[in-house]
Amino acid sequence: MDDLTRRQYEARARILKALAHPSRLFIVDRLSAKPHCVQDLAGMIEADISTVSRHLSVLRNAGIVKDQKEGTKVFYRLSVPCVLNFFSCVESVMESNAKEQAGLLE
Repeated sequence: MDDLTRRQYEARARILKALAHPSRLFIVDRLSAKPHCVQDLAGMIEADISTVSRHLSVLRNAGIVKDQKEGTKVFYRLSVPCVLNFFSCVESVMESNAKEQAGLLE
């Protein structure tokens, strides 16, 4: 594998790692509907603000979300809504796995 190819796979892995947490997946799902501030997301997740802020930082560093200050609050939104296509792909894999498991029980 050449250096360029290796870097491309490493970049992909960084993005996938950023999504590899249930709370961050939830945040991405909520942000698909509309922008939210940390306080709103913390209430939805039932986690403290510092924890949600860390999750948002991971997502922001991976380029999945961006932030915008509005008054005294910072609102987060998806940088690229196409990340939601990933969710449907994951759900297709889950469905396929469930069918395969069901077939083993027959």
